[in-house]
Amino acid sequence: MPLDTKFANYIHTKAQNERYLESDVTQREESKARQETMQKHFSHLLSQLRHCWFILYISSLLQVSFSSCRQRHYVVLSELPEGSSSLSSIHGHSSLTHGHDSSTQDHRYDVFLSFRGVDTRLSFTNYLYEALIDANITTFLDDEEIETGEDLKPELESAIKASRASIIILSKNYASSTWCLDELVLILEQRVTSNHIVMPIFYHVEPTHVRKQQSSFGDAMSKHKQKMDEETDESKKSQWAQKIERWNKALIEVANLKGNDVNGRFETKFIEEIIKDIYRRLHVPLQSVRPILIGMDYSINFITSWLKDGSSHTADILTIYGIGGIGKTSLAKHVYEIYSREFHKCSCIEDISRICDGKFNGLLDLQEQLCNDISKASSIKVHDVSIYTSKIENALARKRVFLVLDDISNLVQLDALLGSKGFHPGSKVIITTKDRWLTESCALFKTNIKPKHVEHFLEGLHESESRQLLFSHAFTCNHPKAGYEEVFDKLVKYCQGHPLALEVLGKSLHNRDMAYWEGFIEGLKKEVSSPVNNVLRMSFDSLPSKNDKDLFKHIACFFVGIDRYVSETILEACDINTRSGITNLIDKCLLSIGWNNELKMHQLVQEMGRFEVGQESPNKPWKRSQLWCHKESFRVLKQKKGKGNLLGLSLDMRMLEKEKLGASYELKTDALSNMDNLMLLQLNYVHMHGSYENFPGELRCLCMHGFPLMSIPLNLPIENLVALDMSYSNIESFVSCYSNPQRLEKRKKLDGFFFKEKMLFGSLKILNLSYCKQLHSVGDFDQLPALEMLMLRNCIGLLDVCESIGHCVKLVLVDLSYCKKLEKLPRIIGMLKKVKTMLLDGCNLGESRIKNMDMDLLDTCTVNNIGINRRTSFYAFMGVIPHDLKSIAMSLPRSLVSLSLAKNKLSNESFPMDFSCLSMLKELYLDGNPINSMPNCVRSLPRLEILSMGKCKKLKSVEYPPRTLRELFINPDHVLYRIEKVVFDPEMSPLQLSIRWIGYASWIVHALGSYEIEGLVKIQAMVSVEEKVLHSLGWSNLDFLNERCMVTNSSESEIKVMIYEFGIFSTRYEAEEMPSWFRHRSLGSSISFTIPSLSPNNLLIGLNFCSVQTRQVLDELPPFNLTPMITISNITKNYIWMYERYRDEFSPNQNYRVVLSHWMFGMNEMEGGDLVTITVTNLDNEVVKECGVSLVYDEGEEKKEEDALGYYKSWNHIIGGDLSPFQTTTGQYLLNNKRFFYYGIILYPYHRQFVPDGPNFQAQKEKCWFRALSPRKRKPNILGHGRASEGEGESSRSHTSNENA
Repeated sequence: MPLDTKFANYIHTKAQNERYLESDVTQREESKARQETMQKHFSHLLSQLRHCWFILYISSLLQVSFSSCRQRHYVVLSELPEGSSSLSSIHGHSSLTHGHDSSTQDHRYDVFLSFRGVDTRLSFTNYLYEALIDANITTFLDDEEIETGEDLKPELESAIKASRASIIILSKNYASSTWCLDELVLILEQRVTSNHIVMPIFYHVEPTHVRKQQSSFGDAMSKHKQKMDEETDESKKSQWAQKIERWNKALIEVANLKGNDVNGRFETKFIEEIIKDIYRRLHVPLQSVRPILIGMDYSINFITSWLKDGSSHTADILTIYGIGGIGKTSLAKHVYEIYSREFHKCSCIEDISRICDGKFNGLLDLQEQLCNDISKASSIKVHDVSIYTSKIENALARKRVFLVLDDISNLVQLDALLGSKGFHPGSKVIITTKDRWLTESCALFKTNIKPKHVEHFLEGLHESESRQLLFSHAFTCNHPKAGYEEVFDKLVKYCQGHPLALEVLGKSLHNRDMAYWEGFIEGLKKEVSSPVNNVLRMSFDSLPSKNDKDLFKHIACFFVGIDRYVSETILEACDINTRSGITNLIDKCLLSIGWNNELKMHQLVQEMGRFEVGQESPNKPWKRSQLWCHKESFRVLKQKKGKGNLLGLSLDMRMLEKEKLGASYELKTDALSNMDNLMLLQLNYVHMHGSYENFPGELRCLCMHGFPLMSIPLNLPIENLVALDMSYSNIESFVSCYSNPQRLEKRKKLDGFFFKEKMLFGSLKILNLSYCKQLHSVGDFDQLPALEMLMLRNCIGLLDVCESIGHCVKLVLVDLSYCKKLEKLPRIIGMLKKVKTMLLDGCNLGESRIKNMDMDLLDTCTVNNIGINRRTSFYAFMGVIPHDLKSIAMSLPRSLVSLSLAKNKLSNESFPMDFSCLSMLKELYLDGNPINSMPNCVRSLPRLEILSMGKCKKLKSVEYPPRTLRELFINPDHVLYRIEKVVFDPEMSPLQLSIRWIGYASWIVHALGSYEIEGLVKIQAMVSVEEKVLHSLGWSNLDFLNERCMVTNSSESEIKVMIYEFGIFSTRYEAEEMPSWFRHRSLGSSISFTIPSLSPNNLLIGLNFCSVQTRQVLDELPPFNLTPMITISNITKNYIWMYERYRDEFSPNQNYRVVLSHWMFGMNEMEGGDLVTITVTNLDNEVVKECGVSLVYDEGEEKKEEDALGYYKSWNHIIGGDLSPFQTTTGQYLLNNKRFFYYGIILYPYHRQFVPDGPNFQAQKEKCWFRALSPRKRKPNILGHGRASEGEGESSRSHTSNENA
């Protein structure tokens, strides 16, 4: 047995044998003897451990053990294996911290046990303590039975403060002990000040007896009061009185907490639940110490939320997929170890693919392992996969199980291990795989009742996380050695967040000098059989067809970062099936699609693909199918070694110029003459001499950036070209030989008799001439009948686009962005029926003069709105567009789905009144234009889903955007530019918002005067708030309200503002006392009360809460920036609302202020008899002096006037409405308006006082969920009466309750 295990066992055994002492004298004698015995044993252990790293740890324990004469019980959380270094290296994670997260490093204990010894020491407390030890939870238990003195011992006080949580066992005689009561007071203080977790256990006592001090608790408190009365010393008597008051409050507070009642339950089962709760709330590791997974926090939280989601009545399956070595196995095992105990049965089957491939009966062995884990082991050996599958199916149907199936590679494995008959409800299955497609293709999903399936794509680590992981493996510290910074950064960039690569490379470079590092990095790209490459190649080898493998190699060599549609178009022309092929690559995690529809591939995967091509001929690159390396391509062309096997070649001379290789060397065109099968050719900034007829005739894609000639060579073989990219070239015009008689005759001679039957660019689908500054005209589109994409972006000299563009009937995309000199906009383009996307960014449409062509056939139509004289024919517009229509839309294709008019200097006057002619439009981008409001014509777009008006500096309002809208972006580019008002259609669809969030309410009113995003927040100066609204809130007799009209607009004046959000009105003002009508008050930052039960006619419609705050000076900044928060907990109904309001600092001369808020509640949330607690979480530099509460009731009189709060009640995301996007757990809500713009809920340490469970980050389930106003069909009694829009509904006369709640 290892020495560290012996030591732990010795501590545990001695603690059990010496636990119970009969008297104080006996205790001291036995303690002394015990100390001497332990001293001898420790000396023996230390002699054996003298040369072991563990000696420091043992010494620290000795210091603690011999510093006090009484024994403490605790168990060590983490123990490093003998001989291991302090920083062990494990794939995908680091052992820099063990057991807990970093926030626990200042705590000596996980749990402090507070109990009454005479009640439970020999029974329940003992069993609980043993269970905590067995579960590897560091637990403090005071062994002394006898209370010596009236004050709490310093050791106990220190232990409580050094613990993360306390379990309070409230038993019959608990309150008879002054020590227990003092412990309770201190524990509850720690709960408020340091997020200390409190878990009450009501051990055969009623919570009501504890709260109201009845039964044994009442008797005990009476005895304490009697002792106080008998005290003759007035000073001591006063101390007794203060203590009793604290004890009373503590008993009330602990009884109001969510506790566990042991009555009527098996204590063993009850203790198991307590242990699980501790694991969940403290995130304490299981018995085996697990290192922290670096960069996996989001994934762990995501899976934790999935595991805790019990909404499904079937089993839940989670597929974790990603490329090899990305951390799927480590993540699944980590979560399994944490939560496996919460299920009836569990099993983790690792490395399934390798075992099945490497062993004849590998699948049978895995089935046997699974059967033994989830059912009783059988002595009968089975040799048939189908029999084992049947046994597994029966076991899965009977028990709630948690399974991890790691590295599934085919359907046979999945069907054999899961079967097809389904699971017991509540079961959870995690599958890790490189093939996303597998899970939903298995037999289980072909049944009538399918499991609920969730996918989680595991991506690489961020740069900071990559650095941290590499640090731990290469340097065993948190920073690189001096002088290694540059090579270290290169390695991090090379690995692109791949955990296995970071681990393998980090270990390889451990303790190596700088020269070795530099040489190692140079050789990385030449290494073929590295461990990382071997792992990644498994996915490539599993591709089902040669087509998919060829497709993967093509993309790895040439198409990473290229638009998917463009790539598919070119590759299909090369006889490669991309429709199923790209899907297969995505499913195998070898490829992904980026935000802009581009093909993405992890750098290590891309290099693996290029390695596969390199293996075709390692030493003779001209014999490979593809050449992507610029250096090799240059040498092959220079030496004219290219042959017919080459399918693709890429050369960019700028890349060679960086290495000073062939910078001025000119190549000959005949170097390409033998490449008969070449289909993909990139020659960027290459100067070539010779006849272009030497170019291969099979070319499908030709890219020649920086082409030096002013026109396309006549003898260039172009008949089979599908894509031509000549961006950044010197071309002056793209007009074929039909426009030039001499060129026409020359071309005839070249093509002979077949010329009349030929289209010069008959196959061309993609033409890109972007950034050709000399280009002035584009014409002869009748030679491009197959053209689908025309890109002329940033052709700043372009003057003319020929009317012949009407022949391009297949045209889908037109990009004329930043063609600022364009004078002729072809009218016929509006007649094309397939154009989906048109980009006109930066064309200065608001000030330029665009003329339509075909002067003989045109009638005149003046378009004043955008300053354009547009001549338009009746033929072009079919007579349906009126002459006074002021719109550029007349020349836009009716088939448009996406239109961008960004940065065009378009004002509101530049737009037409109607855009209905663009009935198919779904995306409209107006960014960077000087509009002050959303143009009216936008409302006429019946299918619009995305509207973007970012960086519009003058934009002040957006009113009633189309109800079909799904995404709205109105972010200004500077903090000084703020939108003032956004109003939505009542029938709007759920929406995704992107609006700059504002944190300071007073700044808004100073800068804007008012601010409202309907359904989200409304901020206005108090002077503008209607009296009837204030009356409905029950806000009366407020001194500052009487001074409202005296506030000036001076920037030096503190403008008092009212904020409305989530159904909560709030304001603040300078004062030292709260209003007199707050009768129910409490000192400090919290208040508890019970809502009185009144007559049915007095309907509760709201609650007023007030707090008085004062400034405090901080010696140092806190670790995180706190947001002011008011938390209302309805303990009876298990509701919690945590409201984080706008942050406003104290003004320079202000020492006190009052924060007043009104919360609209109804019968569903608050009613008579409910126990409620309200807590204020302070800003870092504020202290709450006092708080108070007042209830607001509807008098029930006949309603005649309209409801002053009707508009506010019509909002959707308010208390009583739809708060599901803000829900942390059932009945608990975090109300922070940042949530409207962020993709999830973030819980900080100060939230944990109210939300102890759940992950720190909860990702949102839906992208579009914001709806400003509640649906027309509303549930009754949500707020005492139906919500109505502004101006509707009935009046509600309210009065403020002065009764003590």
